[in-house]
Amino acid sequence: MALEIRQADQSDRDAVARLLDEAFRTDPVSSWVFPDPEHRAAVHGRFLGVFVDVALAEGRIDYAADGSAAALWLRIPAGEPEGEDEIPARMRAVADPDNERCELVGRLTGAVHPTSEEHEYLLMIAVAPGRQGEGLGTELMRPVLERCDREGVPAYLEASSERSKGLYERLGWEFTGEAVRLPDGPLMWPMWRKPRG
Repeated sequence: MALEIRQADQSDRDAVARLLDEAFRTDPVSSWVFPDPEHRAAVHGRFLGVFVDVALAEGRIDYAADGSAAALWLRIPAGEPEGEDEIPARMRAVADPDNERCELVGRLTGAVHPTSEEHEYLLMIAVAPGRQGEGLGTELMRPVLERCDREGVPAYLEASSERSKGLYERLGWEFTGEAVRLPDGPLMWPMWRKPRG
């Protein structure tokens, strides 16, 4: 059965943020940003809600009709970003103002984000914990990757675990060669996918 996908809108905002919270609560990067599990449970959804707000305002969210999965995409133009990127500071201010890691993770990933070509940026993809391993993430990404291939547009993401890195490699992404090293924390793997002819 094919996954029914629709575009999320503002009415889906809180549901998508909850899905991201559930899917990433034990992720290595989230665990590094918020080391205390109780504190993470209290603020993690607000932290990831900033990503949802950005995708709703500036990109799009592909959302499984049954609420089991969501992919947040931004189309990034070529060239250096205009002005200072305020998203990492907003993530810290909204979620946990005294926690510099909220901001640092965004600054470190932003520093290695490619700027030479327009591309689709997979900001985040989440599958409900009870549904992981069913191929929903692949199904959710497929229409965008097929469009990238048709239009000759590359795609970019940062993998936050070895497991997700392997999944993305199977879908044509390649590690850029420069990992993001979170201080005393896990690695993140920037990955680039060239359009397939």
